[in-house]
Amino acid sequence: MPEKLKIVYHVEPDAGSLAQKAAQYFVEKVEQAAAARGRARIAISGGSTPKAAFKLLGDAGQPWRARMPWDKLDLWWVDERCVPPNDADSNFRMTSEALLQYVPLKSDQIHRMEGELEPEIAAARYESELRNRFRLEGAETPRFDLVQLGMGPDGHTASLFPHTQALNELGRLAVANHVPAAKDTWRITLTWPVINQAVEVFFLISGEDKAKILKEVFTGQRDPDRLPSQLIRPAGGILTLLLDRGAAAQLPAPDAKGLGVLERDS
Repeated sequence: MPEKLKIVYHVEPDAGSLAQKAAQYFVEKVEQAAAARGRARIAISGGSTPKAAFKLLGDAGQPWRARMPWDKLDLWWVDERCVPPNDADSNFRMTSEALLQYVPLKSDQIHRMEGELEPEIAAARYESELRNRFRLEGAETPRFDLVQLGMGPDGHTASLFPHTQALNELGRLAVANHVPAAKDTWRITLTWPVINQAVEVFFLISGEDKAKILKEVFTGQRDPDRLPSQLIRPAGGILTLLLDRGAAAQLPAPDAKGLGVLERDS
């Protein structure tokens, strides 16, 4: 964990502009990773905010679909609900309907969490897939090129919810997490040490309803058991936030280009 965390936030005027910014960000980071290492391995989250960006990435009328090096991309998920892939609550289903059906990704480039299985089995199978695809040995951790996160109104990210067992997991890559506060459901999630090893990690957050919790997470007292998003401290020492004006309302005002910077001690 870095001694100091630099938080760089980009503020867009509205949700539409934020979706465009996110689509551009995805493409740029995939291009960089593909140029540097031959492949780009990214992990994505669900939710309405990334859905808008995914729709732009799959839209033939936008520049992003033609620009994205799809043949060099491996797509993974940060978390999933324990439901079948065709369920309305499935993160995979959302991504499939918004993006996957429109872009030339082959089946072996798409690595979904099998939410239809028993939670512990699904988590173990995902960990095995990670170990095989990243060719990990022993206690090695996969290093994604990009991880995209959201944040809930309770300060959770991925399926790392307040006061749940997954917050204490340091050795596993993916775990099943029981979440009493979310309709007493089970989720599958990457663990926070895995997320923190990524080359780039960014939060994609929109809406005035997130302004208060966002301020508390990034400027308030450190209490990650209550605010799990505080566990996200990338090994490289830089965390990026892509925000709309509503979500950023309680952060220090950005500069004329919509750019702001915060620093936090460990």
